[in-house]
Amino acid sequence: MTLSFLEAIFMGFVQGVAEFLPISSSGHLTLLQHFFHMEEVDNLFNILLHFATLIAVCVVYWKDIVEMIVEFFKGIGSLVGGHGSRESRPPEARRLVMMIIVGTLPLFVVLPLEGVVEGLGNYPAVVSVMLLVTGCILFFSDRLGGGRKTARTATVKDALLVGIAQGVATIPGISRSGSTISAGLMLGFNREFAVHYSFLLSLPAVLGATLLKVVKAFGDQGIDASLLPKYIAGMIVAGVVGYFSIQLVRLLANKGKFGNFAYYCWIMGVVSLIAGFIVL
Repeated sequence: MTLSFLEAIFMGFVQGVAEFLPISSSGHLTLLQHFFHMEEVDNLFNILLHFATLIAVCVVYWKDIVEMIVEFFKGIGSLVGGHGSRESRPPEARRLVMMIIVGTLPLFVVLPLEGVVEGLGNYPAVVSVMLLVTGCILFFSDRLGGGRKTARTATVKDALLVGIAQGVATIPGISRSGSTISAGLMLGFNREFAVHYSFLLSLPAVLGATLLKVVKAFGDQGIDASLLPKYIAGMIVAGVVGYFSIQLVRLLANKGKFGNFAYYCWIMGVVSLIAGFIVL
């Protein structure tokens, strides 16, 4: 693969913006490659870009992550020591750990279909239609959703339903953050917690996918040392842009303007559909 510094930086920027803004990073990368005849991003670089945005989530929510790790081991200790039944109301961070575990379970159902789902990205028309669907999800999320549920009051059922939304969002063109935040809002999560849970829920999903794919990438192609500086440049851009994208989503969601991204998704979906017919 031939990859220039400019292309690496551009792809990092797209990943950092589209991974967290509810506009589908996979959908945008697919359409960019198709309509601008960009060379397909190699699997390893794609993994590294996702890993960079994973780091951005860790930076924003590092206090929550540390607290959840501590409570996870405390919870195991309580169970082993037989004290778990005595806790009438577990700490909020421990309940959040439980919700993330439950919310991640639907991905195991999708895992056997990974090849089929990823193959949909080869059809720009499918991606365009899915962007239109994402727009509808976002449009109704602000109008139908929003409540008072937090980690203390959300149920296992709520976590599972948001997890199902995340599983559906593996389809290229369906935004992961858009689907999970919208699902949370429609289930009655308050706006801040809907965003909070969505981004924390992405951690095991992205980390698991990264570990699985990096092993495959190393086995299939190894590393071209000449591309490492470009990979690193793309990762830095993806991580920095991702950090600010998370802050933007938090701001807009708290102000009840999360659904405004629907108009962008509709425009992109319609334009790419029309462009697809013209190209054909």
